[in-house]
Amino acid sequence: MSHDDGRAIGEQAGAGEQEEALRSSAAFLVDEALGFLFPAALRAAAEVGVADHLATGPALPADLAAATGTDARNLHRVLRLLATRGIVAEDEQGRFALTGAGQALRSDVPHSARTAIRMLTDRTMWGPAGELTHCLTEGSTAFEKLFGMPFFDHFAKDERTAAVFHVGMAAMSDPENAPIAAAYDFPASGTVVDIGGGHGGLLLEVLRRNPGLEGVLYDRSHVLAGNRLDSHGEIAGRWTPQDGDFFSSVPSGDVHLLKRITHDWDDDSCVTLLGHCRSALRPGGRILVLDAVVPPGNGPHQSKALDLMMMASLTGRERTEADFAELFGRAGLRLSRVIPTSTVLSVVEGVVA
Repeated sequence: MSHDDGRAIGEQAGAGEQEEALRSSAAFLVDEALGFLFPAALRAAAEVGVADHLATGPALPADLAAATGTDARNLHRVLRLLATRGIVAEDEQGRFALTGAGQALRSDVPHSARTAIRMLTDRTMWGPAGELTHCLTEGSTAFEKLFGMPFFDHFAKDERTAAVFHVGMAAMSDPENAPIAAAYDFPASGTVVDIGGGHGGLLLEVLRRNPGLEGVLYDRSHVLAGNRLDSHGEIAGRWTPQDGDFFSSVPSGDVHLLKRITHDWDDDSCVTLLGHCRSALRPGGRILVLDAVVPPGNGPHQSKALDLMMMASLTGRERTEADFAELFGRAGLRLSRVIPTSTVLSVVEGVVA
């Protein structure tokens, strides 16, 4: 065999390996593109409440369908896909059971994720996410393209959407509150202001752990009406609700909490909000931004997915530590430290510069 013949054979082998690698890449990418069907199945299961009917043990799809008023064959198909991700498991008798990972799909357990799933897969989230190309080509959110107005304006006009959002956010937020309250060394006394604090889950945990503190739950009146603090006698007399717009002013306090707030808004809006906090901060006070901090590198992190949700529906973004330092600096603050928690969120602490 000549030298030229050997080189030709080597080139053929190299071309074959490259073609096989491309086939593998194509199969992988097609499989990834089908990934949207898993949250679709998860939403369907959450909507019909199938997990509640698995609380007592395994059940056949026909029995589950009768209990949930659904089509047995189609319910089986949904459950079969959920089983591939370990949410349920099918046994040899064709019965499905909730796994440990699927328990929070029930509505009757502490830290149920059911309403959070319904919120995250609601059409107001799902629709804009399918229009990310618009965000790339136009540099603006897809939400306004689909709904004709900004995100929070739509919520103010649509009671159904607002209810899904606030209940879902509370469910998403609840498991984070105790770990966050435990991760930070709050002062022994003073006033903690939970800005945009929703139904008050975080403020409740902070006041529970720090009996010398008083609290202010600051949000819109229609949100405050759904607060959960009224039903907790252990903190009675230690907190007050206050209605307002945090882009106009915020209440005075020793600690200002901003949980999952800054990621909703563009940099200029955040600087305005942080500036109001700085002005209302008592001497020696601290501002705690409680958000995901995007880590460096290529590893997975929930912040990288949430960032695309912000891109699609809102004007904000998830930020790195350097991004937060820049925001704080523009507002006359200094980023003093970042404290990780056992949740996806970190405590980003700011003090007056």
